[in-house]
Amino acid sequence: MSFSSTHVTQEAFGEIRTSDGIQPVTQFTLTNPLGVKVQFITYGASVTNVFVPNKKGELHDVVLGFDDMAGYLKHENPYFGSTVGRVANRIAKGHFNLNGIEFQLAKNNGDNHLHGGTVGFDKVVWQAYAHRDGRITFTHSSPHLEEGYPGHLFTQVTYTLTDSNELIIDYRALTDRPTPVNLTNHSYFNLAGHNAGSQQLLNHHIQLCANQYTPVDSGQIPTGRVANVDGTVFDLRSETLLKDVIAKIPGGGYDHNFVINDSKNKFDNKLPLVAKIWHSESGRIMELFSDQPGCQIYTGNGFPADGSLVGKGGTVYSTHAGLAIEAQNFPDAINQLRVSSHIFQDPFFNQVKCITVLSSTSLVPNSDQIIDVVISLNLI
Repeated sequence: MSFSSTHVTQEAFGEIRTSDGIQPVTQFTLTNPLGVKVQFITYGASVTNVFVPNKKGELHDVVLGFDDMAGYLKHENPYFGSTVGRVANRIAKGHFNLNGIEFQLAKNNGDNHLHGGTVGFDKVVWQAYAHRDGRITFTHSSPHLEEGYPGHLFTQVTYTLTDSNELIIDYRALTDRPTPVNLTNHSYFNLAGHNAGSQQLLNHHIQLCANQYTPVDSGQIPTGRVANVDGTVFDLRSETLLKDVIAKIPGGGYDHNFVINDSKNKFDNKLPLVAKIWHSESGRIMELFSDQPGCQIYTGNGFPADGSLVGKGGTVYSTHAGLAIEAQNFPDAINQLRVSSHIFQDPFFNQVKCITVLSSTSLVPNSDQIIDVVISLNLI
């Protein structure tokens, strides 16, 4: 795994107005010798573009997003490419008890708290540093009780693009007191191209290393039960074509957390395979490796059907236009320790490999949390 040949450039992407004044937003571009190009912006430490070749050698962008800051600032932005935190996914009723202290968070998803709250990590401008060896590091400092969370949390995200077409995401978090942390990347992939639409997304095959999943209630909060996938539409252990199952899923598609097995297929002999996704027509394939206990699969069921979500190049992103695969802790884990004995184990080092983007989580007890994500872009 070599990344010394990756080239880094940066340019202005826009600006946002905050209570502290106008903040500039910078875009960084990583390009490796094979021509694979990944772009990021300091707003949300977000992945904005991932250009990878198809089987004909033609480069296409395979992540959904916007062309400018105006798009990313829209209320309709469904967390495109962003780093989500402090806690990705949902917390029931925006409430939890930690060490005997009650904490109330914003309810920004019906009666629940979602993806860090009203102004989560996806909606702030991160500081950035470009390394000479082809890495980019983003940092953000979140003060005590920001969005209602306890503790001052310092978070660092480093992106690396290797000569082998692996995108590595390394998360590190340091806190001065116990606090829940569940960091992930919220990129939406369509391996046929960001503008290929739902028809091509449903032509994706998926295979998931998960014998179980966590059923949810009407608010997408886990019921507290862990169910076997046998005989259900959640059994993705063998090659599954999305269009063969999508209509059978309650809610019109996947928005579910799966309990990941300890697969024998490991990246660097350490990280078990979580998922494999491929699109036969383009020849693109994605593999995800992670040591996180769960993986949220979301097929963009909530994208508007009225054409109001307009992205890059005027592309309309409608229902099932993209697929998010988020390695992380379980939804509402802070309130549901009974769901799994390893929900709040401290995975001080976590790494993921895939053709798309991924994430991680944990409860941070006065110490460092280190999480890596590796994304490998290859052809069938």
